[in-house]
Amino acid sequence: MFKFINTKRLPIWYLAIALPLVLEPAALIFQYVLDYGPCILCVQIRATLIAMFIAGIAGISVSCKAAQKLLSLALVGITGVFAYQSFMVLGIERYWFEGSCTMDAPFPNWLPLHEWIPSVFEPWELCGYTPEIIRGITMAEALVIISITSILAAIYNLFIVLRK
Repeated sequence: MFKFINTKRLPIWYLAIALPLVLEPAALIFQYVLDYGPCILCVQIRATLIAMFIAGIAGISVSCKAAQKLLSLALVGITGVFAYQSFMVLGIERYWFEGSCTMDAPFPNWLPLHEWIPSVFEPWELCGYTPEIIRGITMAEALVIISITSILAAIYNLFIVLRK
């Protein structure tokens, strides 16, 4: 059966918890303090970060090898989605992709996060612009760097877990 309170915690689970705990409040500061409303892709990235946080909590809690392998594989998928979404935001910002986001519902009917928690998951604007964070680096560029780093770390973790 599952053993809880993992004694051999891998650093990736701390990253999977810390990253959303840093990025989510930062996004809310940009939204409510600096008045940069989120687009549909931005709120989907927020939901992906929540999934990463849940996977991180589960990864720290469970020490069963099979569960660790499954969670590691899930984390690779979650970080892959995060990287894809981040690249899409950058691509729309840089006009690499034609078109823009719509204001349609960002989540499926069976998981309407935008209705359950509109203060976090309701899009305010169309895609196309992200604010500058520091020294000319936009939020989209920072997200791409962070997401690529996180997917590489998740893939590395998967290899470590599969070799055990």
